[in-house]
Amino acid sequence: MVEEKLAKDLIERVRNTLNQDQDMTDEELREHIEVLVFSYAKQYQLTAAKMKWLVERTYNAFRGLDVLQPLIDDKSITEIMINSHEEIYIERDGEVFQADAKFESVEKLEDIIQMIVGKVNRTVNASSPIVDARLKDGSRVNIVLPPIALKGPTMTIRKFPEKPLMMEDLIRFGAIQPDVAEFLRNLVVSKYNIFIGGGTGSGKTTFLNVLSNFIPKQERIITIEDSAELQIKSVPNLVSLETRNANTEGKGEITIRDLIKASLRMRPNRVVVGEVRGAEALDMLQAMNTGHDGSLSTGHANSTIDMISRLETMVLSGADLPVEVIRKQISSAIDIMVHLSRIRDHSRKVVAISEVLGVENGEVVLNPLYEFVEEGEEPNGKVIGSLRPTGNTLQNHMKLKMAGVKL
Repeated sequence: MVEEKLAKDLIERVRNTLNQDQDMTDEELREHIEVLVFSYAKQYQLTAAKMKWLVERTYNAFRGLDVLQPLIDDKSITEIMINSHEEIYIERDGEVFQADAKFESVEKLEDIIQMIVGKVNRTVNASSPIVDARLKDGSRVNIVLPPIALKGPTMTIRKFPEKPLMMEDLIRFGAIQPDVAEFLRNLVVSKYNIFIGGGTGSGKTTFLNVLSNFIPKQERIITIEDSAELQIKSVPNLVSLETRNANTEGKGEITIRDLIKASLRMRPNRVVVGEVRGAEALDMLQAMNTGHDGSLSTGHANSTIDMISRLETMVLSGADLPVEVIRKQISSAIDIMVHLSRIRDHSRKVVAISEVLGVENGEVVLNPLYEFVEEGEEPNGKVIGSLRPTGNTLQNHMKLKMAGVKL
């Protein structure tokens, strides 16, 4: 492709210029690139569109994210998966495609990775090859370097909308019904502890963000995350905490557990933990059990029952407690379990809502309130169905009564 060859030539010429003039501002750099592109225009009969592409491609190689920048700027792309410097995949409308883009070299990809992690004060190298970071727009970034990644540097970018989704948007997308949304809103206002489960890419963080925006404005919220993603706009008294990796000497690490413990001394009304993956599950449950009603969190699981089992395993990884004690902790801490799923037509939906009743015969007892019922399939493959009441009613009304809320 002529444009790609021209882009490589332009990048090399601009690199030589920058070596001589390292103080060039962004505006001066763009003007310099435009002059070079205009000089090629007649010789190669470039259209206005091709000239614009060349300017952006060359500029992004130095001041943007190189070949990733157009993919980042494309609002229709929700995920970018870099398997190596020559292999980039994207997700659009729930489907994955290979992108027609690649880095000029593995060194260029490594430079972009270091630029990304450097901006959020993180470190990634051969001795510490896995890191979570974020972009300026809030997109979540996961990076894995060789020797762990065999193909070369690997990066996965989960993009988030500029404007946080609200419950109205989820209703419009068919992820939840209006009556169920109102039911959940009443539970959040009434300070029920809610745990959101689901598989990878099922929309847990998005749903957590949506529920968080139901929290009354006068409350104080502490959010705790590995990499800050939540965009809670409705609560002014908000403190966002983020974990920190250990430095090159293996010191200075701040974990989710550390942040949960610290948050309890910060006078929160509620604690919102982005995701629990390990021993911090015990600290989260204890926070819910020690006067921080209305707290929210998420975790990975295939079903609500599996989520209970995973919580047990996570707690056991950090404390040598009898399973019966852990189950009592779970049942007394969590009031409501919400499960999300990404179904076969690529849409994300709430597929189950259950109340946690307590422990009977050594097992956590669930009261299923809503379940997704599939009714069929449209010719285009879209699944027809909705979240329907099971016929069971909410048993624990105490928090509703205390908040003066009627279902």
